Amino acid sequence: MIPNENDFFREATLTLCSSLEIERALHQCLLYVGKFMPADQMGFHVYHRDAGIVETVAVATREAGRAVSMKVSLSGAGRRLIEDRRLDRVRFIKRLGDDPITGPVADRLKAWDISAVVIDLVLEGTMLGIFSVFNDGKQDFTSDHVRMLSLLDKPCAIALTNSLRFRELNDLKELLADDNRYFQDELNRMAGETVIGAGQGLGQVMEMVRQVSPLESPVLLLGETGTGKEVVANAIHNLSLRKQGPFIRVNCGAIPASLLDSELFGYEKGAFTGAVSRKRGRIERAQGGTLFLDEIGELSADAQIRLLRVLQEKEIDRVGGTETIRVNIRVIAATHRNLEQMMDENRFRPDLFFRLRVFPIPIPPLRERAGDIPALVDHFILKKAREMKLPKIPSVSRRVMDNLMAYHWPGNVRELENAVERAMILDRAATLYFKEIIAPSPAGGHTQELQPRQTQPLDQVIASHIRQVLAQCKGRVEGEKGAARILDVHPSTLRKRMKKLNIPFGRKVTI
Repeated sequence: MIPNENDFFREATLTLCSSLEIERALHQCLLYVGKFMPADQMGFHVYHRDAGIVETVAVATREAGRAVSMKVSLSGAGRRLIEDRRLDRVRFIKRLGDDPITGPVADRLKAWDISAVVIDLVLEGTMLGIFSVFNDGKQDFTSDHVRMLSLLDKPCAIALTNSLRFRELNDLKELLADDNRYFQDELNRMAGETVIGAGQGLGQVMEMVRQVSPLESPVLLLGETGTGKEVVANAIHNLSLRKQGPFIRVNCGAIPASLLDSELFGYEKGAFTGAVSRKRGRIERAQGGTLFLDEIGELSADAQIRLLRVLQEKEIDRVGGTETIRVNIRVIAATHRNLEQMMDENRFRPDLFFRLRVFPIPIPPLRERAGDIPALVDHFILKKAREMKLPKIPSVSRRVMDNLMAYHWPGNVRELENAVERAMILDRAATLYFKEIIAPSPAGGHTQELQPRQTQPLDQVIASHIRQVLAQCKGRVEGEKGAARILDVHPSTLRKRMKKLNIPFGRKVTI
């Protein structure tokens, strides 16, 4: 016995809203509707107007529901019918195979002789698709059945819309996760998947990295600029239990103090002029992963206070927000500054310092691990050759490598990388010479110049020497105490040379 319209509408709508997975909701709806009419199968079909295609996205039988993606092209007559606004939106079709709209679908489902009730799903004037109810092949639908099913046009349209949006959201989520994995791999590759020198000059550092990586303790990396602190931080992240999470880097010295709070903690819509939407800060983006704070010594006093709360309470407040957000992150900090001295000068908070300094790792400068230079040079040559698309990998002679190992590298690994790139640009040959790197002196000292010494034209050197001698001789050219005698040239020859070099002489000159 068919229930009254209100009860049928309410119960059928509840089944359609029982799950965002439309195939499961469709199955529950079929089981309910099947109690009162000969419904043996249901389907949701999306109409793609531009392509003239009907795509079956979900079907349900008495046994189960399943998601599908079965596309069929409509004939011209079928497209005209489905787009004709005068067409009855609820139709009983005696034989599916005879209908220009349902015929192609019936071909795919092998359901030519089955009858069905077909309802066009229209929402806000837009044709979304079709809801179909097939009979059991034994009994036909009555006019009462068709009338009751027609009550479900809006609930079905809403359920189909929600399901399509849910699927689109899931697809975007998977796409975002795939992009995140790709970009994380790219960051790892750029930062260095392997630490050059891990078995030599950085052996002790890497031992400390292996000890602390599996833990959740904060790490403080100490070392000169360019020693590779970010590479070590990346290695800690990749060896940790958080390696599947994000690795978010913040250069505290590169963000203006006025923007630091909004960059680190995010902001709510309307928090300040220009805040047209909510934005998550970098701390929040590191959720489930690692936050790397480079140049931690550059943080302002206010930012230090707020960062201390992050470390202590594991929570943040967005700028302009009232909601406290819990965060699950691991903090790795790095600096080239002397934080203890800054603490004594009241420029760095002691409580923050001791929170960060749970496990300090000092990274030695390149001059203290010269044995790593050959491996680093080879690594950078390969890297730059790929970037520059060179057909052949350049090499470095033993003598040049000795010069590189003897140089003191004030800029550390970053300077070495730049020197390799500069040499590959200048030399453009099979062998790199690093001409701007001055060889060490015989006494074992190292020049601190990177640029070659400035050379002067020969005439300029001669003119300078003549002027020095003239100054010693008080401007005298001839005679026993004249410049010509000291320079061992004839006075007339010296005068001609001075004239050529525009060196004034005679009574008009006072030295």
